[in-house]
Amino acid sequence: MKVIVDNKIPFIREAIEKIADEVVYIKGNEMSASDVADACALIVRTRTRCNRELLEGSRVKYIATATIGFDHLDVEYLKEKGITWKNCPGCNANSVGQYVHSSLILLDQAGKIDLKHCTMGIVGAGHVGKAVGKAAESLGVQVLYNDPPLEESGTASEIHFSTLEELQKKCNIISFHTPLVIHGKYPTFHLADRSFLSGLRKECILFNTSRGEVVDNEALLDMLKEEKIRDAVIDTWEHEPNINRELLQRVFIGTPHIAGYSADGKANATRMALEGLCRFFNLPFCYEISAPELPEAQRPLPHSSEREKALCLYNPQKDNILLKNHPEDFEELRGNYPLRREK
Repeated sequence: MKVIVDNKIPFIREAIEKIADEVVYIKGNEMSASDVADACALIVRTRTRCNRELLEGSRVKYIATATIGFDHLDVEYLKEKGITWKNCPGCNANSVGQYVHSSLILLDQAGKIDLKHCTMGIVGAGHVGKAVGKAAESLGVQVLYNDPPLEESGTASEIHFSTLEELQKKCNIISFHTPLVIHGKYPTFHLADRSFLSGLRKECILFNTSRGEVVDNEALLDMLKEEKIRDAVIDTWEHEPNINRELLQRVFIGTPHIAGYSADGKANATRMALEGLCRFFNLPFCYEISAPELPEAQRPLPHSSEREKALCLYNPQKDNILLKNHPEDFEELRGNYPLRREK
C-alpha cells in the first residue's frame, strides 16, 4: 500500500511508516497528478485540492484530511469516482477556543472591550463554536449562538438560537465558526458581507477563524477605515496566502491561519486521520499519537493569575507581530509553526 502524505502533518511518520508499505511526503500545495497516480491513499491538509485534476486516472481509494474543514475536497467528484474521504471534526476545537480566549484577554487589556459587560455572537455552533463559547463564558462573556442548519436539524435542543439580526443588535463581539458553503440552502460565502457588516454596532469587534471567504475582506477593510466597527481579529483570509495587506495592518490581531494549530489539536487530527485510514483498509491501529511536553521555560509559573497563565501558554500577539512584519512569509509561518500547548 502506497500513501502520499502532506509533509507538514506532524507526529505521523513513525506510525504511517509501520502501516503502509510505501510512504511519500510532499508539500501539500505541490502534489500533482503524477505524484498520486499509483497511490492507494492520501493524507492531506487544506492546501491540497483533491479534485478531478489531481485524481483522474489514479488508484486512490481513500483520502483523509487532517483538518475540520473539507472545502478543498471536491466531494461530488469523489462520490462519482467511489473515493472514500474523511475529515477530522472537532480535532482542533479547543485550540481555536484557546486562540479566542487569549485574544479576548488582550482586547480587554487594550481597552477595546470590557469582558464583564460583553455579549459575543457565535455564528456556527458545531464543535469549534461550542468550544469558543465555553472559553468566552469562562471570562464572564455572555454568549449567543446562530446556526440555522443545526437549529433546523433539531439535534441541539440545549441551545437557544438567535437570528443574525439579533446578533447584530445585541452583540459587541461576533465570531465566525462555519464551514465554507458556496451553494445550497445555507451558503456561508461572504456571510459577513457589506450589508451584514453595516448592521453591526459601532463598538463591535469581529473575529474570523473559520474560512477566509466567509467574511468579505474588502468590505471589512472599508468598515474599519470608516470606523463603522471598532476592530477585528482575523486568522483566516480571502486569497491565502496572498492576503489583503492593508487589512492585515488595520486589524487588532492578524495571524496566518493558525488558530487551530496547538500541538494538541494537531495530534488529534493526525490520530483521527490514521484511525480512518486503518479502518478503511482493515488494518490494526495501535499507535500512540501525542503532543510533546512544553520546555520548562515555556510553562506558566505556579503563582500566575489565570489570565497570565493563559497568555503564557499562548499569546496571539507573537503571531500577529510576525505576520505584520513579514506578510510574504504567510505559508512559512504557518508551515513551520512552533510548539504550542493548550495546557
